[in-house]
Amino acid sequence: MCITRHFDSNYCNAVVHSCTIVSMAIQIGTSHLEGLITFLTVARLGKFTAAASSMGVNHSTISRRLNDLEKALGEPVLVRGVNGWELTELGTRVMPIAEKAEAALRELTDVDDSSKSRALGGVVRIAAPDAYTSYIAIPALAKLQQNEPHLGIDIMTATQQVRQRRSGVDIEVVIGEPKVNKAVSTHLLNYQLKLYATQDYLDRNGVPETIDDLAEHRLNYYVESALEVDDLDSGARKIPHYKNGISSTSVFAHLSATMAGAGIGLLPEFAFVDQALIPVLENDFSHEVTYWAVVRNENIRNPSVRACLNALTEGSRIERFNPIPSSNGN
Repeated sequence: MCITRHFDSNYCNAVVHSCTIVSMAIQIGTSHLEGLITFLTVARLGKFTAAASSMGVNHSTISRRLNDLEKALGEPVLVRGVNGWELTELGTRVMPIAEKAEAALRELTDVDDSSKSRALGGVVRIAAPDAYTSYIAIPALAKLQQNEPHLGIDIMTATQQVRQRRSGVDIEVVIGEPKVNKAVSTHLLNYQLKLYATQDYLDRNGVPETIDDLAEHRLNYYVESALEVDDLDSGARKIPHYKNGISSTSVFAHLSATMAGAGIGLLPEFAFVDQALIPVLENDFSHEVTYWAVVRNENIRNPSVRACLNALTEGSRIERFNPIPSSNGN
């Protein structure tokens, strides 16, 4: 997340004064303000390419601004680590000063609008699984964005476990409890994977009475060879035998295949409330899965990232969802 704009001398002088940068015994001046904001963006995202995309500049501009800043400061503020670019000891001290500069610039962008103080701005980059994105994240973030017109949100869909190399995004929503370093993890949601089918499919193929009966039915689920999430893989492994239905890397394809009568779908209970779907073996089979959010340490103090994380946490409350009604109407 970052704010970009052309900085004239009046803006720079005001921000530098407000951040007390001039009190530091270093060779830094108003010309390094863009370098501070660039440093802040790289520290949060962990990648030059992601920072360049967020700020609307190219990779070489990011590198040049950081080089100029580090030359003025006398030593590096970032070092390449296993999780992307990380703060040095000096960078840790400079970080809150850069955040003050960002906050001051945001206030300047609103100086011509006395009707409302906009606390949030820039672009927050989020990676999340597709079902979570569509059914939970987007409604929650849309509500937040209605109150924050300067806040931009980019969402990349990906079904994965947490990466140790968390770079390029502000918030990463993953499946399964993460074991990570230099990051803050937040539990979002526990949900159940359950079995569903259409009445037409059950009329044509019969209703399974036991787990063993699934050996005679097709299952619509993930492509086994492409599935990298253990918690999802173990869901299918709880079914001893089944025939492959239509497999896909997308949960929406599982839903479409099930709705088309291609087999029984192993689907998240929170997402699908279509009356055409009927629970199968609802008292005999379910598999619990969890969603977690992971945020780099450098990002957690970013007010826009915190606001998005809070929105996701609130939007993930299980009581907000209505699971598919059971076949007996309860």
